[in-house]
Amino acid sequence: MKKFLMTFVKIVIFFIGRAVLSGIIDVPSENPAIWRFFAELIPLAVLLIFTAVFLLIEKKKVHIPVKQNCYKGIMSETVVGFIWIGIAGGILLLLKQFEIIVKSEVPLLWLWIISAFINVVMQELLVRGYVYQLLKTKYNLAAAVIITTILFTVMHGGAIEAGVLPVVNVVTMCLFTTALYEAEGTLLAPIMAHAVWNIVGALFLGVVSLADDYPHLLTLTASANTLLSGGNYKIEASIVTTVLNIVLMMFFWVRYRKVKVSE
Repeated sequence: MKKFLMTFVKIVIFFIGRAVLSGIIDVPSENPAIWRFFAELIPLAVLLIFTAVFLLIEKKKVHIPVKQNCYKGIMSETVVGFIWIGIAGGILLLLKQFEIIVKSEVPLLWLWIISAFINVVMQELLVRGYVYQLLKTKYNLAAAVIITTILFTVMHGGAIEAGVLPVVNVVTMCLFTTALYEAEGTLLAPIMAHAVWNIVGALFLGVVSLADDYPHLLTLTASANTLLSGGNYKIEASIVTTVLNIVLMMFFWVRYRKVKVSE
């Protein structure tokens, strides 16, 4: 009971303290691209400080794998990210579930890309950083996966409002990227795959939802077949994404099991 209470208190303080401190720091710009950059950078900076402090408190008993398999994690999982968004988007375009109606120019696109990447780093570090490793160390892998998947789903509250399939896609995405994390042994793996999905899907194709102020190069309309196209929520509410997430989750879970057996 004592271990449970201590773990619970640490997680609550970690989440609430980070959120409060991030919220009281003002963003100093009226330019939307620059404003968004700082709006992503400040919470990440606060999270990095909190993570470092909490890891020090644990006295090296909790460790976040980043340097292990670093280059492999960056290169191979960037490819996985392109395969992920490429297959999902490609199938839906081939099936004519989306129609391009507007092509736009995005000023400072490079800065928007950096901001979207920072947002992914923040999400992954928040969910699969200290909290995930704390639960895995104090309890087991199953506890870490279940609790962080719930946290990740709650963080994507828009999916809950959108319906059952968007929630299923958030859950299966989280399980897939967690399996990827465990299989590759570095936090960089889910960061790179998730970043490609968000950047290509949101900024270039306009089929993935980020904060409302993020622009996109293409504006697409979805077909009336909402099960395939996802309707207003596009790829995030599509059954194609569900199936792909499950296939990828199973692939990397099997890969993780093979790694554990060979150790």
